[in-house]
Amino acid sequence: MQEPPANPGTARVPTRPYVIRDVTDPWAMRALEAVQVEAWGYSDREVTPGTLLRISAMTGGIVLAAYPSDESNPAPVGFAFGFPALSGERIWHHSHLLAVHPDWRGSGMAVALKLAQRERAVRQGLTRMTWTFDPLIARNARLNLGKLGATVTSYHADWYALEDNRATAFPADRLMAEWDLTQPHADRPVPPARGQMALEEREYSQEPGITRLYLAGNRLLAEVPTRAETLPEPVRLMWRHALRDVLSSYLARGYAITDLARSGHRAYYVLSKE
Repeated sequence: MQEPPANPGTARVPTRPYVIRDVTDPWAMRALEAVQVEAWGYSDREVTPGTLLRISAMTGGIVLAAYPSDESNPAPVGFAFGFPALSGERIWHHSHLLAVHPDWRGSGMAVALKLAQRERAVRQGLTRMTWTFDPLIARNARLNLGKLGATVTSYHADWYALEDNRATAFPADRLMAEWDLTQPHADRPVPPARGQMALEEREYSQEPGITRLYLAGNRLLAEVPTRAETLPEPVRLMWRHALRDVLSSYLARGYAITDLARSGHRAYYVLSKE
């Protein structure tokens, strides 16, 4: 799970300083429930409770919070939460939540929290971190692929059940990001949109065009709306299915999603095959 969609119309970039701390106190854990509500508008049912954060922190999990450093008794304005993951003999850190209060988006806090999480995971002897994010949110893709340097090698349809009715729910698809913690971190510049076009917006329309599933180049592009949350739901659903077809097909053929390219106001996933 990742930080919420951007809301450029209301977000401001604060100039106030903040500090990131490890959280172990149970009352401080409880305060992190409010950050989830402020960041995502969660109902009580959806909030990860402070009791679970407390247990995780005591058993190998990482719970970090960001606080304004210019207040004597500040409330948290961001946090990151993850836990050890196991498959066979492989152990790594899975980052489940990254939340930033709307007033602090654009401050660099999301990157700072992720780097602090990385530092703690490396200190535990781990060399890999994973997390999921919504392929429809280009802002998340820029953070994960460009600013952090993660890659994506798998697509997961209907990863979460976020609504009660399976038949009418908007599909909660997710990409699985993988971060190699043995490599130095570097914020990469936004690359130009060069490559064969596997998916792009239909001309004179906000809808996706034809999906091209049989290209063989080493660098492919798949367009993603830059502000999908503003599109009508039927159009968002069209993009969901088009991106699902394209990204899952090429990932299954050995491609990886390595960056988010830009051309003017348009954004494209970069699919690379070494």
